[in-house]
Amino acid sequence: MPLRRREFLAMVDSRPVFDQINLVVRDMRAMVEFYERLGVEIAPTIAPWDRHHRTIAAAEGIDFDLDSTAFATQWNQGWPRGQTGPVLGFRLDSAEAVDATYDDLTSAGYVGQQPPYDGFMGARYAVVADPEGNSVGLMSPRDPALSTIPQPPDDEAN
Repeated sequence: MPLRRREFLAMVDSRPVFDQINLVVRDMRAMVEFYERLGVEIAPTIAPWDRHHRTIAAAEGIDFDLDSTAFATQWNQGWPRGQTGPVLGFRLDSAEAVDATYDDLTSAGYVGQQPPYDGFMGARYAVVADPEGNSVGLMSPRDPALSTIPQPPDDEAN
């Protein structure tokens, strides 16, 4: 049985914090070239990940990442294959808060794109769509001891 709104709010100690934006992209090389030309610092990475995930220097406390369309389907099963677009990320206090927030939103009729799961990044993660169809990620704090390195996606999956 879904939680009542009051019970849900009592369970979540604090409000979600906006802390990440991912751009899902088709042409990583072109995107990296654009942002470097703009003057932003992009963290170096190793092959084959350089084709699938890059981190851009952003304001303190905000992660700004570029992810290939192939990689996006590894952390969001509901991501439409080959589609580009933003994913807005919100940090929640705990794994339980991710589950409760996802359940509250989907029981209210919002579309769940990725049910909560324990992700390779060492955090509980879920994705819902807002009323305009934008993907909104819900993530618990990361535990480095639980993180793993996933297999790079097949380049043909784009």
